[in-house]
Amino acid sequence: MMNRRLRAALVATAAVTAGFLMTACDEGTAGAAGAAPVAAADSGTDSGKGGSEPTADSGSASTSGSSTKATEATEVTEVTEAEAGDKSGYGQSCGTNDLSWSAKEMTQAGGYYQVSVKAKPGITCVLPGGLPVIAFGSGGTQAGPAEQVVGEEITLSGGTTVYAGVSPKSTSGDGGTEYSTVIVSVTGDDPNPVSLKVGSVLVDQPLVTNWHTDPQDAVPFTS
Repeated sequence: MMNRRLRAALVATAAVTAGFLMTACDEGTAGAAGAAPVAAADSGTDSGKGGSEPTADSGSASTSGSSTKATEATEVTEVTEAEAGDKSGYGQSCGTNDLSWSAKEMTQAGGYYQVSVKAKPGITCVLPGGLPVIAFGSGGTQAGPAEQVVGEEITLSGGTTVYAGVSPKSTSGDGGTEYSTVIVSVTGDDPNPVSLKVGSVLVDQPLVTNWHTDPQDAVPFTS
């Protein structure tokens, strides 16, 4: 009797134990199956992050490249404009070596020399309104003003020619010094004066007019 009860108890215990084991296995399998999608989801998230980062870097590099090109374009434009301003020449004062000079003997008003100038090819400059600097020979007998007012500035370019009249002798009598050259320049401190041949001429207190665009206005009347 006791053996039967013991066997029945052992059978019941074995059945309960088997039930617990089966339940545990089922839960473990279900847990493993549930964990896999989570891992897959995590893997997908990481993959998404990894894929998006190069796109952001690419966009940043593109923006940086565009900014650099825009800066370079601005600098090139500024340099080009600056260079264009330096080469134009408009508004600069004429230097003696910017001009072509000539002198011609005239018979009007007792005889005088007509000095004419024009800008050299490719040059545009402004001739000052003051008297041209005229001196005879190496002795530097400089001509004084034949007019009481100072002339206006004149822009020289292309074929524009201006004239000044030089009277070598404004005194009466036979006094004076003979010279065969006249030294001309735009201003007294110009480093490049020009020497023009005029032939032998008696010089005493010479006079010079302002610059004029009309040669008839450049006749140095002395009386």
